[in-house]
Formats: sequence, structure tokens, C-alpha cells
Amino acid sequence: MEWTVWVGFAAGLLISTVTAPVGVSGAVFLLPVQLSVLGVPSPAVTPTNLLFNVVAGPGALWRYRRDGALRAGLARRLVAWTLPGVVIGAAVRVFALPGPGVFRVLVAVLLLPLGAWLCLRTLRPARRRSDTAEPSARVLAALALTVGAVGGIYGLGGGSLLGPILAARGIPMARLAPATLAATFSTSLAGAAAYVVLATLSSGPVAPDWTLGLACGLGGLVGGYLGARLQPHLPETALRLLLGMLAATLGTLYATQAMVR
Repeated sequence: MEWTVWVGFAAGLLISTVTAPVGVSGAVFLLPVQLSVLGVPSPAVTPTNLLFNVVAGPGALWRYRRDGALRAGLARRLVAWTLPGVVIGAAVRVFALPGPGVFRVLVAVLLLPLGAWLCLRTLRPARRRSDTAEPSARVLAALALTVGAVGGIYGLGGGSLLGPILAARGIPMARLAPATLAATFSTSLAGAAAYVVLATLSSGPVAPDWTLGLACGLGGLVGGYLGARLQPHLPETALRLLLGMLAATLGTLYATQAMVR
């Protein structure tokens, strides 16, 4: 229906404008809209969200590239390890976690504590906090692989999980946001391709909703560029609190839905 296309475009635009400054594509916050308003079935909502990331991602990335923010090695390391994880996650989502109930519980368990942790660390930072803190290469690889798999399970690309974790380690948002968005775009591209292949092996609604995915993505393309352009003008503390509150709020909403149903 035509109204769903415009709702999807508007949702992608608004969500990406808010989330791009903190390195999140916004796909995780698009999930309630797709499930409850647009009626996208599960598990098709996951590849639809990955399609959104693929279409929306270049907007913010192009802006960050113009500013030179993608030249750091953090982006390359995250991309290298989240890519195999998202393919594993896609297979798990299709063959082991098709039900929306388990889906909601998983989102709540992951995002609620992450968001609360980030807000707490921002308001009460560690005494010896380093603005250049970064996990070791081995820890970063394990983290990115795990997050890639989890992101593939519910169509996030991994950025909304990597963002709160690495931000709580003290990495500046100006460095973190471009890296997590680059990882999200790359893993979403691989994940969407994996779901297209898996759709041929499953009788359920596994293929993405191409019309809604493209409509949401086009809105996100514009919103992502606007959000990336706004980021240098926003204070670091506000960005960290925004990321934490977004994650905690969504985790709470999904926990409530899971208990009600």
C-alpha cells in the first residue's frame, strides 16, 4: 500500500537523523515500526532491516568520509570480524530463532543492560578514563565476531551493540561513530545477501520486503547524511547519553512486549 511506503520513508528519515551521530544506523529502532505498524512478518523483518542498512548507510558514510573520519584503522578491524559473524547469525535466525517472542527477549536482554551501563559510565566516568582507550586486537576481534553474529540474528548489522560497548570503553564518538557505521554497512550487505540465499532453502517468509526496505532506506539515506553533518556540533557527553538512552529505551520496550505476550 502507498501509505506504508511513505510511513517507512518518514520513519527511516527521522530515526537515522537521530542515530547517525552516535554511530547507529537506526535499524534496531525501525523494528517496532516494521513489526507493529507496517506488518512485516518475522523473520522477514530481519533481512528487511538489513536492506534498510544497505540503502541508508552511504548517506552518513559519505559525510564522515568527507570529514576524514573513516581513515582510522578501527573501521577496518570491525568490518573484518563482523562480516563472518553476520552470516552465521543469519543462518541461526532462519533455522533456530524464527519466533517473534524469542526475538523480542533477545533484543531486550542485550540492549537494556548495555544502555544503562553506558549512561552510568557517562555520568560517573572512571577516574583514569582514557579518551583513546581501545580493546586489544584479540578482544576486539572476538567482540566484533560475536556482535556480528547477534546483529545477523535480528538485522542490526552490529553497530547498535558495538557502539555502546566501545563508547563505554572511552573511545571518542567522533572516532567511534564512523567505524561502527562502516561495520554496519558492510555486514548488512553480507547479511542481506545471505538471507536472499537462505530464502531459497526455507518455506517461511525469509526474503526481505523489498518495497518497504527500499522506502525506509531512502529516508535513512537522507537522515544519515543530516545526522553525520550534525555530529561535530554536538557535545561528547550528550552523544554518549543519547546512545545509552536509545539502547536502554528500546530494550525496555521489547522487555515489556515480551512479558505482555
